[in-house]
Amino acid sequence: MKVLFVCIGNACRSQMAEGFARAYGADVLEVESAGLSPASMIPEVTRKVMLEKGIKMDDQFPKDVMDLQLHDVDLVVNLSGVALRGLPITRSRDWKVKDPVGQKESFHRQIRDELENLVMSLILEMRNHRQSWPTGAASAPRG
Repeated sequence: MKVLFVCIGNACRSQMAEGFARAYGADVLEVESAGLSPASMIPEVTRKVMLEKGIKMDDQFPKDVMDLQLHDVDLVVNLSGVALRGLPITRSRDWKVKDPVGQKESFHRQIRDELENLVMSLILEMRNHRQSWPTGAASAPRG
């Protein structure tokens, strides 16, 4: 299943979610992240708190959601807190996760841990769902 994590700047929340999904769910998820108004870089504190969990984000960088091919995305996870109007998406979920930009390092850890739990729940849901896919199916059903 191809999942896109979207937040405002694609600098903290969606990047963390992407990192966890890549690390824990590569067997069931193809992931990417993007922002509605992408930042110029991922803050060092975001990279630091993810590294504490053993997840390097060296290859990740902020991307604009409008620059992506959205027609092949199975699920958009919206972390932005705003409606994703005008985007060609068929399935989406809203995760109400506070933005840690400009907050203390301890708050970044709190958000990191919240996202880890949410992403792991999504991965477990997809693994359980995969067991019901027809034999030989390469990916989750769309729609």
